[in-house]
Amino acid sequence: GYEEKHFAAAEKRGRLCLIASPDGAAGSVRIHQDARVYAGLFDGAEQASVDLAHGRGLYVHVARGRITANGTALDAGDALKWWDPGPLTLANGEQAEVLVFDLLLP
Repeated sequence: GYEEKHFAAAEKRGRLCLIASPDGAAGSVRIHQDARVYAGLFDGAEQASVDLAHGRGLYVHVARGRITANGTALDAGDALKWWDPGPLTLANGEQAEVLVFDLLLP
């Protein structure tokens, strides 16, 4: 089976909106994996942070635009793996659309 759901731009504007999770938290669609998927839209001064839990990692994919992830510049099509402790901050977006995957480390 599968689920479909539309998430309006307003739900993703300037923040990371949970769009998929194992338990359907916060109105997200259910997935049968130990992962949480977030989507965000960022422009100008908008920014958001994700705290990394012990034993987990983040994978950031820039679908369009430009953004920085903890100061590292990323363009459309770029990706970043983040396994270090502490938060990952997305900032300085230029019409950026970003997906963030919170994954269990192997």
